[in-house]
Amino acid sequence: MKREVKILVVDDEPSITDGLRYLLGAEGFRVETASNLSAGRVAVQEQTFDLVLTDLQLPDDHHGGFSLLRAVKTFSPETEVIVITGHGSISEAVEATKSGAFFFVEKPFEPEQILLLVEKALERQKLVSESQNLRKHFQRREFSYIIGASKAMQMIYETIESVAKSDANVLIIGESGTGKELIANAIHFNSLRSDREFVKVNCSALPKELIEAELFGYVKGAFTGAIQNRHGLISQAKGGSLLLDEIGEMPIELQPKLLRVLEERRFRPVGSTETFEADFRLICATNREPREAIKEGLMREDLFYRISTITINVPPLRERSEDLPELVEHFLKQAAERLGRESCTIEAAALDLLVHYHWPGNVRELENIITRASVLNLGLPIAAEDLQPWLIDASGLPSDAAASGAQLPVGLSMQEMERKLIEATLERFNGHRAKTAEALGISLRTAQREWLRARAWLREDLGGGP
Repeated sequence: MKREVKILVVDDEPSITDGLRYLLGAEGFRVETASNLSAGRVAVQEQTFDLVLTDLQLPDDHHGGFSLLRAVKTFSPETEVIVITGHGSISEAVEATKSGAFFFVEKPFEPEQILLLVEKALERQKLVSESQNLRKHFQRREFSYIIGASKAMQMIYETIESVAKSDANVLIIGESGTGKELIANAIHFNSLRSDREFVKVNCSALPKELIEAELFGYVKGAFTGAIQNRHGLISQAKGGSLLLDEIGEMPIELQPKLLRVLEERRFRPVGSTETFEADFRLICATNREPREAIKEGLMREDLFYRISTITINVPPLRERSEDLPELVEHFLKQAAERLGRESCTIEAAALDLLVHYHWPGNVRELENIITRASVLNLGLPIAAEDLQPWLIDASGLPSDAAASGAQLPVGLSMQEMERKLIEATLERFNGHRAKTAEALGISLRTAQREWLRARAWLREDLGGGP
């Protein structure tokens, strides 16, 4: 479920503040507005915002946007700032980004442009906040973010303890949803580099043609669109740690360059003739079996040996079912905190159902199911029948659908599956869009769209009419 995100919009044009309040409010964000620098400063002093959108030129100060930016970074350094600029002020906007703003947008702007920038800024704000919270949490050598007392998990805790203080490269292997990133966090925040940045990159999320530039950085003119020098993630991780998630998805042609960096501890930005020192602790994660990836020609064997000085194999949830009751209790408490109410209880039959489930999505799937059940049950005990709609049987169908003989068409896309889930939840809440959005962690706009689509299909089925 989406956490409450607070956004402040500062602009002297009512059309801007009203428009952004409506646009962002429709996405489920809590939006406040201010029409001048003074009101904006009072707001950031009295409240903490996740994001501030501010015009660079405010009526009570020609450079009010810069003043507000400095105030935000003074009172709440974690808050991201997007500056709004008029035509001809691009140079000032660029200067604002150098002073700590996340990015800038030029008037007039499109709603999709704002929403994309807001999404990226909030993603960065969330990562920074999580990084700081994890640093505080792990500084006493605690691993309570990783739940489980099984023998397999105890071995992982011992490995973290023994390798964290070294600079040895670590390879974490496990299925999707097993908690590989949590283990990487524990290693970094218990290391001698814990006071420096922990940079994370998902190799499968970056386009093949961009991943080299993202890692190594580039110089102006290195390729089309390279209008200025840019530091890469290796530079950003200087003195800290670098997590290469889904390392098995790194393009094979880029792997020799990474291997050279690990061997020589130096790197060269794209388009540059100058080399720089590389000072980072490498942690890699993959859901592929590395030796299979080597056989398939997706991973170089020499790179595998270099990155796997220490290997941690994370067991799937189905192989540590004794940890499940503790995980369920943890996620019930977590859901209660988010919802601001008492934690639900779970009936014995429901817990037994979870213990004997095969968990294709591992711990992440369990968290989602417990969160949904907590939201929909409104504090009542969770029974087995409450969980069955969310469980998938071996054929890939929801378990209750399989038991009742209902069929889902083979070959449904993820988009179609998501739509059916929204429709089912809308039906459960009698068409209440706000409750549906809250239950599924989606925007109110998405729930509204599916509600309107369902009504259109109903009209067609009834032969037209309003």
